[in-house]
Order: sequence, then C-alpha cells, then structure tokens
Amino acid sequence: MKSIMTGLIGLVLTLQTAGQVRISGRVTDTKKSPLIGASISIKDSYDGATSDTAGRFQFVTAEKGEHTLIVSFTGYKGWEQKITIGTDALNFTIELKEEFNELKAVVITAGTFEASDKKRAATVLNSIDIATTAGSNADITAALKTLPGAQQVGEKEGLFVRGGAGYETKQFIDGTLVNNPFFSSVPDIASRGRFSPFLFKGTVFTAGGYSALYGQALSSALILESIDLPEQSAANVFVSPLTWGGGYQQLAKNKKSSWGLSYGYTNLGIYFNIVKQTPDYFKIPQFHNGDANFRIKTKRGGMIKYYTTFASGDLGLRRADIDSAVLKDAFSLKNYNWYNNLSWRENLGKGWKMNLGAAFSINKDDIQQQIQNGYNKPVTTNTSYIDGKNFTLNHRQDFAALRAVFEKRIGGGNFIRFGSEYWYSSDRSFYNSYTSRLTDNYNAVFGEADIYITNALAAKLGTRFEYSSILGKANVAPRLSLAYKTGKDAQVSAAYGIFYQKPENTEMIYTTKLGYTKATHYILNYQKTSNNRIFRTELFYKKYDDLIKTYPVTSNSGDGYAQGFEFFWRDKKTIKNFDYWVSYSYLDTKRDYQNFPEKLTPNFAAYHTASLVTKRFVTKIKTGFNLTYSYATGRPYYNFQLSNGKYNIADQGRTRDYHSLGFSVNWVPSVGKKNAKAFWVFFASVNNVLGSNQVYNYNYSYNGLIKQAVNPPAKRFYFVGIFLSLGVDRSEDAINNNL
Repeated sequence: MKSIMTGLIGLVLTLQTAGQVRISGRVTDTKKSPLIGASISIKDSYDGATSDTAGRFQFVTAEKGEHTLIVSFTGYKGWEQKITIGTDALNFTIELKEEFNELKAVVITAGTFEASDKKRAATVLNSIDIATTAGSNADITAALKTLPGAQQVGEKEGLFVRGGAGYETKQFIDGTLVNNPFFSSVPDIASRGRFSPFLFKGTVFTAGGYSALYGQALSSALILESIDLPEQSAANVFVSPLTWGGGYQQLAKNKKSSWGLSYGYTNLGIYFNIVKQTPDYFKIPQFHNGDANFRIKTKRGGMIKYYTTFASGDLGLRRADIDSAVLKDAFSLKNYNWYNNLSWRENLGKGWKMNLGAAFSINKDDIQQQIQNGYNKPVTTNTSYIDGKNFTLNHRQDFAALRAVFEKRIGGGNFIRFGSEYWYSSDRSFYNSYTSRLTDNYNAVFGEADIYITNALAAKLGTRFEYSSILGKANVAPRLSLAYKTGKDAQVSAAYGIFYQKPENTEMIYTTKLGYTKATHYILNYQKTSNNRIFRTELFYKKYDDLIKTYPVTSNSGDGYAQGFEFFWRDKKTIKNFDYWVSYSYLDTKRDYQNFPEKLTPNFAAYHTASLVTKRFVTKIKTGFNLTYSYATGRPYYNFQLSNGKYNIADQGRTRDYHSLGFSVNWVPSVGKKNAKAFWVFFASVNNVLGSNQVYNYNYSYNGLIKQAVNPPAKRFYFVGIFLSLGVDRSEDAINNNL
C-alpha cells in the first residue's frame, strides 16, 4: 500500500512539472559571500524563490519565451537580467552590489579633524569644546594646539602645523579666505585670533591633504562655517576686569530671518597694575570691536548670511635694547581692521546645490619703533646697526574675494563639485622714505568628485588650477583621498596632494620674479569611533620644493621635508560626566630657506608635542572644572652671522622643554531652574598654573656676544568674568558637552 501511495505522489509531481523549466543559481555580494534570504523571481509572475544559507536558490516555471529575472536584497542594489525560457534548465551566478547607506558609509578622514556634521562620529572640537578648553581663553587657535600636528609656539601668532610656518596655514569662513585672521603682530608676543568660536557651527582643521576646493595654504587649512539663524531673540552682557561688552540678536516672528549687533571694549590697565609684565607698556593695550549680522532663510531652504566686524587697537611697549646697556627699544602699534563676509547657500533642485560667497577686508597698521635713552627720549647714536632700528611703517592691506561652488548628487553618496574663485589683493607699505605696492589678481578653478564604490570603499578626486598675475604663472594641483572601512566603526584613509602658495609679500617686496612654493603631502590614517570614543593615528610625509631663499639673492631655491606620526584619543563614555582627550605628535623636519646656510630644523618645530585635556561637570554644585596640560621638547635656535660672503652658524642650541598647565572653572547657577529669565555663567581661568619657566627662542646682539631668552610677558595669565544671557540658556551647552 505504501509503495502504491509513493508511486501516485510521484506521478502527480511528474504531471505537475511536465513542460516546466528549472531555474537555479547562487546569490553573493561582491566579495563572494552568500546573501541569505535574497528574493529571486520572474517579473510579472508568481514564480520565484528565496536564497538559502549558502546563497543558493532553485524553482521551476511554466513560463516560456522572453522574460526578466529580478533579484532583490535589503541593503543592496537590485539586479535584473533579460532571459529566454525554453526547455533547458537555466543557472545563474549573481553578484549584488551594496547600496549606499549614509550612516554606514566610510568617511574620508586622512589629515582632517571635523566638528560640524553630527552624523560623523569623528566630531572633535565644537565651539563649546574650544571655549571650555583650559588655557585657550576661548581662542580657536589656542584650542587647536591641543590637537596632534600643531606646535606650541607662543612668541608668534598662527598655527604651525607639521613643520610648516604659521603663514602656511590659512583660514576660511564660509568658503572664502580671511586675509588677517589674527590681531596685528607685536615682536615676540603671540596675538589672538579675531573671531569668537561661537560665530561658527562647523570647524574643520586639516593638518594636510585638504580638499581641492581650497588653495594657497602650503601646510594646513582651517575651514569655519558660520551659524545660521539663532534659536530665539536674546541679549547678552559680558563683564570682566579686562574687557566688557554686550550684544543682541533679534529673530523674526516667522523664524525665517534675524539680525544682530554686538560691541566689546578691552583695556588691560587694571590687569597690568595687578600682574606685572616684562615689557614696560607706556601705552596700555586697548581695543574696540563691534560687529553686525543678518541672516535670511530662503523659500528653498537655503540661507543668505552677512557678517561685518570692525576692530581698532592701540598699544606701546619698551624693552631694553640688546646692543646697549643704557638704551631702550620703544615699539608702538595702531591697528584698524574691517572685515565683511556675504554668503548664499541654496538648493537648486534635482540634486543641485549652490554656494556663493564674497568677502572684503581692510587692515591698516601704523607702526613706529624708536631708540630711546634712559629718560625715554629718542636719540641718535651714529652707530648704523643701532640707529637702523628706528623706523616708521604705515602698512595697508586691501583684500576682496568672490567664490562660486556648485554641487550635484549623482546617486548614492556620489557627488561632483566644481567652481571658481577670484581674489584681489593690494599691499601698500610706507617704510621710512621707501614706498612699495604689490597688487595681485588671483584666479582659480577647481573640481572634485566623491565616489563611493561600496559602503566600505570611497574615493575623493580633485584638481585645482590657479593663476597669479603678480607672479605671471599658473599651476595645477591634483588631490586624491581614499578610505576603506576595515570593520564596524573603524577605517583606514590615505591622502595625496600637491599644494602651492604664493611667496609672502615681505619677500616679494624685493622681487616679484618668483614662483610658487610647493608642498607634496602623503598621509596614511587609521580611525575608530564608537560609544563616544575616538581613536586615530596618522603617518605623514611632506616634501617641500621651491621655498624662498633670501640670500645671496631672493629666489625659489629652497627645499625641505617633514615627516612623523601622531595619535589622538578622546573618551566621553568611560567615566560619567567626564570628558578627556590625549594627543601626541612626533615631528622630524628640516628645510633650507630664507638665510639658512644649510638644511636645518626651523625654530618653530619641536620633535615631540603632547597634550592632555580634561573636563568634568559636577551637577550637584553646578560647576565645571577643566584642566589642560601641554608639553613640547625644546625647539632649536640659531644665530646666523654673515662672514666671507655667506651666512654661518655662530651659535645654536635648543630651548628648555615646554610645560604648561591650564585650569578653568565655570559656575552656572541657572542650571535646573525652570522658566528662568536670566542665565548666568561665572568663570575664572589661570594659564601656566605651576609657573613653569617657558623659553620660546633667543634673540642675539649684533655682534652675537649677548643672547636674551624670549619669554612670555608674565609667567601666568589670569582671567575672571561674568556672562549674562537674557533669552537663551547657553549654560546647558556647556553641561551637555561633558555628558
């Protein structure tokens, strides 16, 4: 009976499959790994199957003739193929490509620290981070010095990155170059940056290998994106013994536009009476600054933003003249700066975006230096190398920029960007009886593509073409970056690029028959981010060509290199309400430029630099405590003496190691108060708490027999202040940043 039943079942199956065709195969990803549960079917038919644990499938169909076989699997691009169904079995080997997933996709990070896009787990420093980093005094550049790649240079303003001079790092706001991002320079004293970190919602610090959308920075670019509309209308007041000011932001009722004003005044007279300074300030530093802005949200969701700021400063100081036991050097500076930035970001539809920008600035410095006697009166000694220190310099810089960038999404995470920019710069100097003027018209066109081959493999390819009228020369600068996802939350990135920069105006005063300086970057990066932790390490090599030599003639005959490795670790998870990061850099660099007699390590480069930054907010007492410790090995110093028609090293050495411990505390009593109308923040900070003897460099007398250490004006810097906001509770920002 059993055999009869088996036979009947077989007969039924045979009758059912008579005239049908078997379709089978295997579904895998591009790495040949099986895809389990993929759906396979004939279009407009009920016939199909699902792949098994080996990725295999099979089914039979009674369909005949021309049809379409389709395969789908979540997270992968669909597959389809025209087939002809006859009488023979069909077999297919099918590979599905992973579909782009913005949350899973690899992000190119080689050379770059970014703090703007919250989807990127690699967020490093935002505006609150900068303001609450002890020792930074809310200065963007000072806070970035705690990141790997940046040197601890205290006697000059600027970011000195991976063996590059300060002028090799450029700053950009909403895409356009900022011509004078720092307050005007004072000999042997670093100046602050002009802009508050709270003006910006995005900060991208590139230690090398930056995008083709930017140029004229041999070593590094700091790319800043200004904030859009404020949360609500608000007024704020700031008071301290050093500075006071206030501002107001008005948000329209429809929340589609806003305007704002602010003013600040700084006078260091009270502070200098309490904390004695090494220079004798015969004119106490005082500064005025004011700014205004408006922002308009467009119908398509774009944004038009305008920002203008004006600043003036006045100071004077005396130091003992190094070439005399009785004379003094008296230096005075008056500065006026006006900066304007207009930008328009717009969605054009069909995957197109537009970014337009314009900037205009004027910077004027009136500088005078005198040799004075013990009664602070100007004197003449009839000694050329002493009397030559007397000078008057009136220096004006005008700068204007226009920029247009267009972006098109071409599927998945793939984008193309292209655009152009124009810079006009005028530099006029009246030095004693000597007059000079340098005018340049700079043009650039650029293009860049983001290509996602898979979610795990991406490339960024770009090229930049530049032309400078003052040099009468053009260049082509290719850029390439790759990123590969090695596992969950981990990836490897690599970058290559050629970067050009015009010579400094102080060099072109002597001759404009020069070419671009050049640097070629090679970078390899590993990064892992998860659970509010970031670890990254980076290897780099940078080759310098065509650096400016100033002796025996000014020319592009210099060269050099910089190489090293870095790591960065940040952890906001392990200890509740505690945030810390550790950074370390090793740098080996030498260059032959300026009046160097040979290839030497420049005096702004240390072999080893490291920082430890900690932040803790104690909710019970509504107080945040911040500590920063920075360390750097001694930097080289040299005394070059001209002898027999060439420069020789008459003396050299290394400064003592650099140590600095910064501490700050902020009390926010409004925390936890519901419906509060006013929000207070009280804060205090101390730089170099331990009073370490910091030596940045050495100055030499004319004959080289006397050398003097370059130190900070005072061993410690103290700051206390009160911030009051009427409208928006900013205290929560500081707390949330530490949670």
